[in-house]
Amino acid sequence: MIVLWRVSNRCNLACPFCAYDKRLSLPREEADPTQVARLIDLLGAWRRETGRPVLLSWLGGEPLLWAPRAELDKRAAGQGIGLSLTTNGTRLNAPRVRAELVQRYREVTISIDGMGDFHDAMRGWRGAFDKLAHSVSALTAERDAADAPLKVRVNVVLMRDNITGFAALCRTLAGWGVDEISFNQLGGRDRPEFYPDHRLRPEDVARLADEVPRLRAELDQSGTTLVGGAAYLERFADTVAGRPLPITDCRVAETFLFIEEAGRIAPCSFAPEHFGVSVDDLYSTADLHALPRQLQLRQRARPARDCADCPSTQQFAKFEPQLA
Repeated sequence: MIVLWRVSNRCNLACPFCAYDKRLSLPREEADPTQVARLIDLLGAWRRETGRPVLLSWLGGEPLLWAPRAELDKRAAGQGIGLSLTTNGTRLNAPRVRAELVQRYREVTISIDGMGDFHDAMRGWRGAFDKLAHSVSALTAERDAADAPLKVRVNVVLMRDNITGFAALCRTLAGWGVDEISFNQLGGRDRPEFYPDHRLRPEDVARLADEVPRLRAELDQSGTTLVGGAAYLERFADTVAGRPLPITDCRVAETFLFIEEAGRIAPCSFAPEHFGVSVDDLYSTADLHALPRQLQLRQRARPARDCADCPSTQQFAKFEPQLA
């Protein structure tokens, strides 16, 4: 089971496509560490009972700015729970942070949008790309020296502004020792004022679909995996063509749960307020066993608004390799 928990919407960067841009005036919230600790213990009991692995993944905002993280990491490790997080990379320059990731984490995903000046401008962080070149390379070198099982992934938000440079970025990331590269298409829900002039066009998606199989084969030679299954690229094509894809039977909750800062639970990050289920409603492993079915039944009986055109990458094989 993968549990993705957005523990904070605080961020230290200014990304024009992101809902948590530090320049935006919005209530900044964080998860209650007591609530998180209780669910960690419950997930640990569920793991022992079922024999199934659990991966707990921190999301933000910027989760490396969330003060309770280190203590909760220790608690999760003690319960045999794997750890993951998604970061903008601003804290990776700190040797202590890299050491924690190498020692305790199974996966780290770093958000990088493009080469050099483009990434710096998108993140509002001067010198960002050069700093990441140093800190990500240091992270992979320290991981290798420790023979640690940490997977280092980079995720790229694709838009018309950076699509032509995607292959060059991937080759550069492979040179940094990155294990895996994933990508999203720019979405319009977070920042609708940014989306129209930067969204992917049909010709951009056609270029990507043509490029990805060859690029994947090339990167494989250097030990870097480019993920994104055939269904995932088809979803991009549907989006740019304006073809909605409704989901009437969401099965994502069987293997994936999303939790937001207030502890509300959903099968994806787009509808945590819709299902009316909270971490505080889970008291036993039986409750965890019943949760996927509970969420599925509620989705069938009263789908969330976004189910009429599902934006969840988990539905469309984001992390599966595309067959050539």
